[in-house]
Amino acid sequence: MNPFLGELIGTALLVLLGNGVVANVVLKRTHGENAGLLAITLGWAMAVFVGVFTVAEFSGAHLNPAVTIGLAVAGLFEWVKVPAYLAAQFLGAALGALLVWLHYFPHFAHTEDQGAKLGVFCTSPAIRHAFANFISELIGTFVLVFGVLYMTKVEIGEGKATLGALDALPVGLLVLGIGLGLGGTTGYAINPARDLAPRLMHALLPIPHKRSSDWAYAWIPVLGPCAGGSLAGLMYLVLH
Repeated sequence: MNPFLGELIGTALLVLLGNGVVANVVLKRTHGENAGLLAITLGWAMAVFVGVFTVAEFSGAHLNPAVTIGLAVAGLFEWVKVPAYLAAQFLGAALGALLVWLHYFPHFAHTEDQGAKLGVFCTSPAIRHAFANFISELIGTFVLVFGVLYMTKVEIGEGKATLGALDALPVGLLVLGIGLGLGGTTGYAINPARDLAPRLMHALLPIPHKRSSDWAYAWIPVLGPCAGGSLAGLMYLVLH
């Protein structure tokens, strides 16, 4: 498996399981209906764990443009490889969202809450405040990428920062901590691909009685994580 395919498959698994647990909790007539925020937070942590250990050997399992950019800023990943990684991550996230839609297809018709349907695909703020929402995404992603930077192994001569399979669980626990501690404001996208590509799929897919995809908010879970990841990379450089 080449790195591009690794990032695509890993990100698809991440979104399939992560957005899948959201669908299981918020859509009507599932066995997980109303399981609550803790179930979603644990589900996303496990989604990260599965995505990372599955493809770490092949791509380093970034699965997140903010992670890729943060590693590049820190000098642990070659900038020339960044565009291909980002393309794979966005394509993988779109594929994962498509699979969630297919898996839960009949449940969308039984769900009246348009916000819940949108929430299966992307994040939204608990209180809409652009500056505060941006800062929330920046801080959450800074914690993620800064933690990942200290779990990263650099393969000498390969120019590739990797998270090995044994590091998958700590990354999952890191995401769990972020979700529990910082996730209540914006839903902790902390990943531009995880939010933007599924949001686009929400706009394109035939979902009964859906609302708009909230493009006015869409820039925050993209630019906030990119800024947070970049700052984490810069902090890593300062400390080293």
